[in-house]
Amino acid sequence: MEKAPDRSGTETGQEPEPIKAIPLRRPGRWIAAIVVGLLLALFVNGARTNEAYRWDIYARYLFDARISAAAWNTIQLTILSMAIAIILGVVLAVMRLSPNPVLKAASWGYLWIFRGTPVYVQLVFWGLFPSIYKQLDLGIPFVHQFVHIDLQGINAAFLFAVIGLGLNEAAYMAEIVRAGVNSVAEGQTEASVALGMTWSQTMRRTVLPQAMRVIIPPTGNELISMLKTTSLVTAVPYSLELYGRARDISGANFQPIPLLMVAATWYLAITSLLMIGQFYLERYYSKGASRKLTPRQLQALADAQGKPLVIEPGPETLPDTPGGERR
Repeated sequence: MEKAPDRSGTETGQEPEPIKAIPLRRPGRWIAAIVVGLLLALFVNGARTNEAYRWDIYARYLFDARISAAAWNTIQLTILSMAIAIILGVVLAVMRLSPNPVLKAASWGYLWIFRGTPVYVQLVFWGLFPSIYKQLDLGIPFVHQFVHIDLQGINAAFLFAVIGLGLNEAAYMAEIVRAGVNSVAEGQTEASVALGMTWSQTMRRTVLPQAMRVIIPPTGNELISMLKTTSLVTAVPYSLELYGRARDISGANFQPIPLLMVAATWYLAITSLLMIGQFYLERYYSKGASRKLTPRQLQALADAQGKPLVIEPGPETLPDTPGGERR
């Protein structure tokens, strides 16, 4: 019987012949790509030929000064409301995790109210706030009031919209922060206590910095959700944000569809920027999450030690011997 030629090169001392790798054929991917491409082409062609979209009006108002100003107002609403929500959410989460039963009960009651009622109803309430409390007195309770503010005489729709959105979002941020704090190992807290830190110092210096890796992703989602929730501030009423301004313009020219497309385009643009920022923020706080170093990090470590970089193959990279054992 003729012996098959040895491709390993061990008997002749020559280098083994290169292995010709043939990629697997995956026809399902091509079929799915063709189907999705056809559907996308049909949708684009239908939108292009449909006169109801009125692309001429869409192009006219896309960069209109009123729409641009409304987009900036929307960004301000989002940032200010989210700042209030994050600060208050951290406070509420720490209160709920506190060993003090009074603080824990107060935090639980806040979450029960603001998570149990719709945000639109809360915004309507804030719109009626000047009618409920006609005057705001600041001073020593039951003794003397130094400042009297007439709420009915001021136009603070933007302020009430920020407060309403911020207080509602704080209830959800409190649960996100609490989940992040609970994800930190108990040994970290025990080590901080062993070093003589108080409970507040342990939360501020040890637990919260480590919990950021868990807190950041859902916080980014809540920020994007807050951007879209600003369209509900017409209940305050405040109509100078993006959706409200587009609705006012469409009410004047009787073209709601292209104005809705304009508002949707601006929402998509702002959301895309927020998603990019969320990506880099997540990558920053995920440093050290894995013990596996990249080749660049290994090279930098070798350069710092003044030694050449030598990467030894692990068991998974060693070839199999004829007997089935690793060399």
